[in-house]
Amino acid sequence: MKLTRIIIACFCFTLLLMNTQCDDDDVVSIPCDQTVVVDNGFYETAESNMYEVGNIVFNDNCLSIEISASGCDGNSWSMVLVDSGNVAESSPEQRYLKFVLTNQEVCLAFISQERSFDLTPLQIDGSNEIILNIEGFPESLTYNY
Repeated sequence: MKLTRIIIACFCFTLLLMNTQCDDDDVVSIPCDQTVVVDNGFYETAESNMYEVGNIVFNDNCLSIEISASGCDGNSWSMVLVDSGNVAESSPEQRYLKFVLTNQEVCLAFISQERSFDLTPLQIDGSNEIILNIEGFPESLTYNY
């Protein structure tokens, strides 16, 4: 009789433990490829090779950008999103950025790649959105966090 109670108690404890181990509501976030760089000196001096902007999508705190440019296969491309460090005190606040592509490939093919950039370093305390003005992009982007 006592052994049966111990077995039942162990079984119930195991079920309770298994119930707390996994939560179906857990959000799995996909990490960004890179983090935005906040550096005014780099922002002021950075020069980019020519590119065309394709799809731009926010995924949580990541900004995914599709870039197309001439090249062989795009494996040697370097892509950086750099912020000037300056914040325009408007409502909502605004930040100024540049997308910098370094492309040393000399081929006639037209290649597309997508990269994502973690925008959390751009967040401002007391605010939940920022207007992103990316040089060369046709329109400003609103980043909500």
